Amino acid sequence: MAIMVSGTSKFRYLLDTNIIVYLNDPQDIVRQMRANQLIIRLKTLQNAALPAQVLAEFINVAVRKLKPHMDLRAIEQQIEGYIQDFTVLPLTQEIVIEALQGVRNYQFSYYDAQIWAVARLHQIPIVLSEDFNSGSTVGQVTFINPFDNTFDLTTLFP
Repeated sequence: MAIMVSGTSKFRYLLDTNIIVYLNDPQDIVRQMRANQLIIRLKTLQNAALPAQVLAEFINVAVRKLKPHMDLRAIEQQIEGYIQDFTVLPLTQEIVIEALQGVRNYQFSYYDAQIWAVARLHQIPIVLSEDFNSGSTVGQVTFINPFDNTFDLTTLFP
């Protein structure tokens, strides 16, 4: 049984971790540039949110996987910037339960299901991520890969 957050969301887009990871990845300049353009556009539109999970995953990747590893102060400054520029949606018990439904019903990995659950329960219609089947819709949530060659930033609207 899905538990919905009451009302309609003011957000149209939910960002996944890969967007802010690529923003900091000197190994992939093309994706880094695309992520930068995307963040600038979404800050201007003011209609995107970040799950708290994304910030936590970014910290983990930045200190363990990015080469070179990011300085902790630089990470902290970026996190503070994201908190200032975007609404950060908390991880709740309802999201955990809904994510389990995503694992069971749609065979998502648990952490992908958690991203989906945040969007679904907050009635955010679009998740921007390269981790899902771009163009697919699951439980009123559509996934769009902003790193796909056919993606056009101008299609993002309020």
